[in-house]
Amino acid sequence: MRSISMSTRLLNAVLKPIVADQHEPDRVFDLLVAKAEQASGGTAEGDESFLDGYRMLLQQYARHGDLTAVGWQAVLGQLQLRVQNRLRVRRVLEEKPEITREAITAPVFVVGLPRTATMLSRDVFSRSAGHRSPLLWEMTYTDTDLSERDRRQYVKSAVQLYKSMSRMSPQYRDTHDFDAERPDDTAHLLPHGVHHLSRAHLPAYRDWLREHDFRPDYLYLKRALQVLQHGRPGSRWFLHSPEHLDHLVAIREVFPDATIVWIHRDPVSVVGSLCSQVEATLALHTKDPDPHRIGATWLELTAASIDSARSARVKLPRQAIVDVPYPQLVAEPHVGVRLLYERLGAEWTEADRANLDAVLAGPGIGRSHEYELSRYGLSTDDVEAAFGDYPRSVHRLWLH
Repeated sequence: MRSISMSTRLLNAVLKPIVADQHEPDRVFDLLVAKAEQASGGTAEGDESFLDGYRMLLQQYARHGDLTAVGWQAVLGQLQLRVQNRLRVRRVLEEKPEITREAITAPVFVVGLPRTATMLSRDVFSRSAGHRSPLLWEMTYTDTDLSERDRRQYVKSAVQLYKSMSRMSPQYRDTHDFDAERPDDTAHLLPHGVHHLSRAHLPAYRDWLREHDFRPDYLYLKRALQVLQHGRPGSRWFLHSPEHLDHLVAIREVFPDATIVWIHRDPVSVVGSLCSQVEATLALHTKDPDPHRIGATWLELTAASIDSARSARVKLPRQAIVDVPYPQLVAEPHVGVRLLYERLGAEWTEADRANLDAVLAGPGIGRSHEYELSRYGLSTDDVEAAFGDYPRSVHRLWLH
């Protein structure tokens, strides 16, 4: 069993009475929305489809049965922040409809299996002249025309939020490198996705995701980027998330001139590390997460992502996707990143070289944590069977 801190155990005991709220998820959700309206200055009226999706999600969490008190409180807090941010974005757009005319020009979506150096390329590009990635605090509190005081308050709130999560579990801290003032996974701006499955085993929600139309989710992402871009010098957005693999067609429909950078890595090297990351998150939210169920669930999810992306790419223009072998990025980063710049039509400068050196020397790059496939009931043969010929295609790409 992955450990949680003693303070978290004590907090679970103190908060235990609030778990009774799980028996009334609809009442709790209505209260959550009311708080979000008050905090954002916006209104939920007219956004029923979005709210229905989150209501259903909270109902699934409530039915889980093994959520800890801390887990239930964390779920409520996260959903309230997401609803609050949605209403804030809607309010800003209603007050300034001209923001919807902001051009999000030729954005880059970096995709690939989790633990596949997508952060390396994102962190370099986000420091490059003319490029930008949304910061974690901006995706939590998306707003425009902020005073310096309001900006500092948003940053402070985000820092406190993610620090508190890290303190609760040593394993969580080891596998999640949250920094409120740095770029992060753009799933923070996607209402739905498998990120919610990392908190609890939610088979009904997983089934719902298979039928969900993600185009409105990506339209919301676009609106949030327009809010963040308004009144600032234009930059090319550089957006990363493993979850984008599942939605390449939706991305190109909402962002017709987007380029998709697909970083390929042998999944045998990925799955165990991913399962360790998921287990650390589950340990914060649920009682005694089952490692074998984690292995079976996330092997299936990641293999399905690769299948979805491989099927989708044949529907897209060939030039829409740039394939990058992971070994090239980690073995020869100065060569691999420079070549990526060239393929994206960006200029590689001495300043970019210095940025890359700074990223490579920074925290989180090259960091490892314990993971073993066998802990999750998996073997190398299981992973290779699930991904079919994909590992061989990754190897051929690197040789090419």
